[in-house]
Amino acid sequence: QAQLVESGGGLVQAGGSLRLSCAASGFSSFAMGWFRRAPGKEREIVATISRGGSRKYYADSVKGRFTISRDNAKNTVYLQMNSLKPEDTAGYYCAADLSYTRQRYGANYWGQGTQVAVSS
Repeated sequence: QAQLVESGGGLVQAGGSLRLSCAASGFSSFAMGWFRRAPGKEREIVATISRGGSRKYYADSVKGRFTISRDNAKNTVYLQMNSLKPEDTAGYYCAADLSYTRQRYGANYWGQGTQVAVSS
């Protein structure tokens, strides 16, 4: 059964690092992405990666700090987050089968999310 299961969230001080993992069984042929939703804010795209891993997209707010990668042999997608800021605090969601409609990214498959909290 295809499913997305995130892990790796937690509490970290500003300037620290975390690596999120997404066990993505059944999704090796799909483009994948990470989204986040902060309290009181709308969901936003963080990063996307093509099914082969050669094409990546980053939101301006994380460019240069976050790196998305995937290992299709392990059915896993990663989000390495460095130089974390308090404004990165959010629920982070792994997603598959991405879409781009009306200038917004969406997806047809979602994980349950993992919480990231960055203290100042």
